[in-house]
Amino acid sequence: MSVPTDHGGLRARKKQRTRAALIDAGLDLFLAKGYDATTIDEIAAEVEISPRTFFRYFAGKEDVALAKGAELDDLVLNALAARPADEPPLVALRAAVLDMIRKSASGDGVRRFLRIQHLINKTPALLAGNLRRAAGNEERLTVEIAARQGVDPARDMRPRVLVGMICAALRIGLETMCADRHRDLSRLVELVEEAIDLATAGIPRRWGDEPHQW
Repeated sequence: MSVPTDHGGLRARKKQRTRAALIDAGLDLFLAKGYDATTIDEIAAEVEISPRTFFRYFAGKEDVALAKGAELDDLVLNALAARPADEPPLVALRAAVLDMIRKSASGDGVRRFLRIQHLINKTPALLAGNLRRAAGNEERLTVEIAARQGVDPARDMRPRVLVGMICAALRIGLETMCADRHRDLSRLVELVEEAIDLATAGIPRRWGDEPHQW
């Protein structure tokens, strides 16, 4: 009797492990040496693969540095999509962002999480790439919020405004945490939550039918 195999699944899991190892190795090197001083050869060597194999996973080291951010984007979008369909947009997006913070910072550790954010902000090449990534993510969140509300984001600006305000509040909360002497998850969540609540204080939980006012 033949034994069932799962070669495709094994290959996929191996590729995922290698990709994750490259991200971790790259970030460790960036944090230790600086982004500009780190080479692709060094990242590949840490994972014991060739530079040629590296390019099967990433187009360059910028993609490695921003990979965690892309993962966070997916966490927010997936968390938002999983919220109850009848939940008000502000409540749903706020909960999705805070869920992302808890999962990502608890997994990587608050200090490492913040150091990566700081690395991106102080490196011009990464900051530019991160802004492009963030703009793309805001567009995806806008489309999701608009779909949940049954509105056209080209005619109704409320989904875009809500997403923009919450994403700006997230950035401010992270920047505030970088200057805070505490380095624990509860404080990080508290600051991001406070920033979101301040930014959205004038937005009602439920919107009216008129697209030009909340």
